[in-house]
Amino acid sequence: WGRGEMEALALKLHEIEAVKFGQFKLKSGLLSPVYVDLRVIVSHPDVLQAVSDAMWAELQRAGCRFEVMCGVPYTALPIATCMTLRHGTPMLMRRKEVKDYGTKKAIEGHFQPGQRCLVVEDLVTSGGSVMETVQPLHDVGLEVADVVVLIDREQGGRAHLASQGLALHSAFTLSQLLDVLVAHGKVSPQVQANVKAFIAANQTKAPAAATAAAPERPRRALTYEERAKAAENAMGKRLFETMARKKTNLSVAADVATVPELLRLADAVGPEICCLKTHCDIYPDWTPEVGQQLRALAQKHDFVVFEDRKFADIGNTVVAQYSAGVHRIADWSDVVNAHLVPGPGIIDGLKQVGLQRGQGLLLLGEMSSHGTLARGAYTKAVAEAAEAHRDFVCGFISVDPAGWEQRTSPGLVHMTPGVKLVKGGDGLGQQYNTPASVIGERGSDVIIVGRGIYRAEDPAAAAKEYRLEGWKAYEASLKP
Repeated sequence: WGRGEMEALALKLHEIEAVKFGQFKLKSGLLSPVYVDLRVIVSHPDVLQAVSDAMWAELQRAGCRFEVMCGVPYTALPIATCMTLRHGTPMLMRRKEVKDYGTKKAIEGHFQPGQRCLVVEDLVTSGGSVMETVQPLHDVGLEVADVVVLIDREQGGRAHLASQGLALHSAFTLSQLLDVLVAHGKVSPQVQANVKAFIAANQTKAPAAATAAAPERPRRALTYEERAKAAENAMGKRLFETMARKKTNLSVAADVATVPELLRLADAVGPEICCLKTHCDIYPDWTPEVGQQLRALAQKHDFVVFEDRKFADIGNTVVAQYSAGVHRIADWSDVVNAHLVPGPGIIDGLKQVGLQRGQGLLLLGEMSSHGTLARGAYTKAVAEAAEAHRDFVCGFISVDPAGWEQRTSPGLVHMTPGVKLVKGGDGLGQQYNTPASVIGERGSDVIIVGRGIYRAEDPAAAAKEYRLEGWKAYEASLKP
């Protein structure tokens, strides 16, 4: 499915009044400037088929794997039926009202416990209706990791589902739908502004069905190639592809003292790494030419350049820090990172600079230093912010993603610093873990190694040793 087909579908949904604009009283009593009623698509077979095709295309793009599917009653049932007829994936049905006679089943159809089930829904607001279907699926032993919808209303559902280990895949967000309608003169910019203001002012709370702890699932069921397909950020996709192509999940932290040391290290370890992590403000001899020299080495050795800047200011300030100043980070880095302490506005600011350049942002969810405050509620807020900005956020700096309260989308990478071949600390609060622990036990994706490589007598040989250990841990983690 291409852009033209998506625009045609958006216009058709407006034409058949599946999406309406005006003043509508919702069940909650609120007056909404937009009303989405996808029940009407059953009377338009061409639209029904197009809807199911668009949703299936999104699943294919994300690299989702499943053996059966279940539509949320009732609007999503015909959509799921179209999918099963066209693609041959067996369909299950959840009874909304379980009978007190006969088999008394909540889930109808043939399946085996342990199979992976896709949940199909028409749209998501809070995620409550999805969770009402997920729970009975879990009760009969089915695994659920992915949910597909036609429209994400962008009112918190994506983050709520992510907190329960569910990745939401939407053919449209409401904002994307509005953009098409405005571009074709079907909706005025004022109506668009009213709808966006309503969405921002009426974010939903986590549904009661989502308050229970998410069931345990394997920490990694997808290869790096499959993760690349699920990545929405271009640089995140490229990083996963690089990891798979070079068979490396190693990032070297180039915390050396001078630019010549930096460039020598990058050239020496380049063949072994997927990513070079820099701290441009620690090199006293930095010049504008250094960034271009790093880019040349990145191209030569096929790795991503990650400037570990840890932005932590308000939006306007980080725009200048990223794009201007002495270092002009946006001119040469592929990835940067940021704290969420200032709020999600920092993502919006950095996105203004980096998204158009095809760059990515890592959010600091955890840190490897002793006594860190980046944990608990802060980490949860970071995960939710990443889910809401997957076009620009490509992943996290994390320490124990397997221990997070919520699973994160498979297209988001986890990178973990503080890795050595033996566990320990450095006396300054840095805590070290082994590649096997970081990848296998903690569920991370990329090991970040600094002193264990750049202080080695032969950094290239040390990098190769870490690469082999990291890759061995990754391959072991794929085994059931």
